[in-house]
Amino acid sequence: MWHKWKEKFMCKFSKYIQHLQGIDHTMPMVNPNPPHRSTICYRPIQPADLEILEQIHTDLFPIRYESEFFQNVVNGHDIVSWAAVDRSRPNGQSDELIGFVTARIVLAKESEIGDLLNYDPSKPDQTLVYILTLGVVESFRNLGIASALIREVIKYASSIPTCRAVYLHVISYNNPAILLYKKMSFKCVRRLQDFYLINGQHYDSYLFVYYVNGGRSPCSPLEFVTATLNHMRNGLKLVFGRLRKNEDRKLVSKWSKCKESHCLITTTQSRKNLTAECTGYECV
Repeated sequence: MWHKWKEKFMCKFSKYIQHLQGIDHTMPMVNPNPPHRSTICYRPIQPADLEILEQIHTDLFPIRYESEFFQNVVNGHDIVSWAAVDRSRPNGQSDELIGFVTARIVLAKESEIGDLLNYDPSKPDQTLVYILTLGVVESFRNLGIASALIREVIKYASSIPTCRAVYLHVISYNNPAILLYKKMSFKCVRRLQDFYLINGQHYDSYLFVYYVNGGRSPCSPLEFVTATLNHMRNGLKLVFGRLRKNEDRKLVSKWSKCKESHCLITTTQSRKNLTAECTGYECV
């Protein structure tokens, strides 16, 4: 009994001393060096980004890109691009790439998704934007950078009057990317067998499309059902309309016949009366 009371007393006494010393173990410890708050900005990729752009592509992608690709990106030769940078980074890193997206404009009639677009073939200048590569440095993920880069591409495509869609390929095992594009309202329209060949092994690809400027698929299942119902309804209207016209014609025909019969009867009766009158009196 004495020992239990002594332990409780010493415990309370110890907490009291720690309180006087400003120590409180019930409060969470504050990180003396909290991580800096990122200030993410977006700009076009520049020639000065060449080295870091190549390095990030090597780190992120299993596919190796030719040096010509990177030269075209940094110099803007047939490729549009956006870079994400953290302006709050110290030691001259405030303009260093932490994320990027590259894309190319292609003609709709020459693309692989021409059959997935409801566009006017008489307008050969209709275009699409194809996303080539998209990546974010691992330490800067889950900050919404990839989503912001995709929005830049969509905004750019929407600003082109002739553009009808943004599209891209995703390797079948890249689940985070698949979820991201679905979250961004891209539609998975096709699975391509053995699209990628990496280290001697084939992988499937998913084809994702985001329609802009009134572009849409030729006919979705819902649209097909709706169009079929509308066609049937219009057909029934036409049939009923013709039946009604036929009935109206029959009524008019009957009325005409009745009218003619009435006139014949009246004329015959008049002639009979006239004959009777003539026979009853002497005609001068």
